[in-house]
Amino acid sequence: MFTVKIQPPPGPDLKDRQLWQTDQSLRVFSDAMLVREEVFCVEQGCSFENELDEDDPKSWQWVFYQDEAPVSVVRLTPPPHPPHPNGHRDKQEEPYVKVSRIAVMSAVRGQGFGRRAPEEALAWAASHAEEIGNGWKGMVLVHAQLSVEKMYAKMGFTTDEKLGQWDEEGIVHVGMWKRVVLNPPKNLSD
Repeated sequence: MFTVKIQPPPGPDLKDRQLWQTDQSLRVFSDAMLVREEVFCVEQGCSFENELDEDDPKSWQWVFYQDEAPVSVVRLTPPPHPPHPNGHRDKQEEPYVKVSRIAVMSAVRGQGFGRRAPEEALAWAASHAEEIGNGWKGMVLVHAQLSVEKMYAKMGFTTDEKLGQWDEEGIVHVGMWKRVVLNPPKNLSD
């Protein structure tokens, strides 16, 4: 059995690691970073200093817990976004959310968390388009490690050849798109 907790965008004060490790309002964010650092930094050799990035202050994070221990995470970043890693910029590109930092602790791999995490974030997004804002209408981008491109394809994402492949911390990535169907806003008078 697992539980899921969401961390709303925490704001700009994230450079102070002590703050997000002691402030109870940032507990979920602290747990997200614990999983991300274990998977990306310890296991995959990415730098600790680059794991906390410019998207974190404005992003939502979902953390999955098993027996109260954080085991998986996903991050959802609202628009707008800078140009794609290969420099590609399409002025006609529709506003999109970016799903990233999907990580699963080694002890629970193979239990579906790599699929559940983005599905949970996208289900929430489909019902919270107004909160996401900035003209978002359901377009989603994932920067997928090449090794899991097929998993995302099974989830309905399509690789964008215009974005090509790029290196992030020594790991080849591709851009993949998907559209989610937005749920109509709830009418509070009903």
